[in-house]
Amino acid sequence: MANIVIIGGHGKVALLAAPLLAEAGHEVTSVIRKQEQAQEVAATGATPLVEDIETLDADGFARVLRGADVVVWSAGAGGGSPERTKAVDADAAIRSIDAAVAVGVPQYVMVSYYGARPDHGVPEGEGFFAYAEAKATADEHLRGTELGWTILGPSTLSSDEPTGRIDAVAGPGPQGDSSEPGPASRGNVARVIAAVVAAGGPARTTIAFTDGATPIDEAVAAATAG
Repeated sequence: MANIVIIGGHGKVALLAAPLLAEAGHEVTSVIRKQEQAQEVAATGATPLVEDIETLDADGFARVLRGADVVVWSAGAGGGSPERTKAVDADAAIRSIDAAVAVGVPQYVMVSYYGARPDHGVPEGEGFFAYAEAKATADEHLRGTELGWTILGPSTLSSDEPTGRIDAVAGPGPQGDSSEPGPASRGNVARVIAAVVAAGGPARTTIAFTDGATPIDEAVAAATAG
């Protein structure tokens, strides 16, 4: 059994991942921004913890993460202003990563997106640019640590029923929009999170994926082998 902290616990993916993790016997704490979200989060089997990650400083993150075996970052500004996107998706994520290092968390799972990379290829004038920049910054910061990190790069999220099967590629996926990958259901993303936690260990790998044909446990085992 692991002590797991999900940051962004009221997000759609997190609400699907928490019950999978709880049912597997893990102790799950879901960090949320508003007290009114607590009842819905508690129904997943997770313990809600109200914290504003946008303003939470390094000591605050260390307090939240101390004693955790796994951190799952599934938070995001949700398409807000470029300033808030940077504040949450880059700055707060980096503070959480540094806190995980400081308090000795063994495993960190970052939910990013398909194609996230410093040379992401998104034009500066597009609305997605701020998010692409923020995620690239946070992902690269995580890769530079000694944490047992795994970065997940699902393609465009859908609300389709999860199939339990994905197609995964090594690394962050192609630059920009060149490949037009198919969607990834949020339910499958939640299952990938659960499979990565179950695999354990210092994977230090990036898994970009869409819904596909390979059973999730098999795809994750191949991506985290060695």
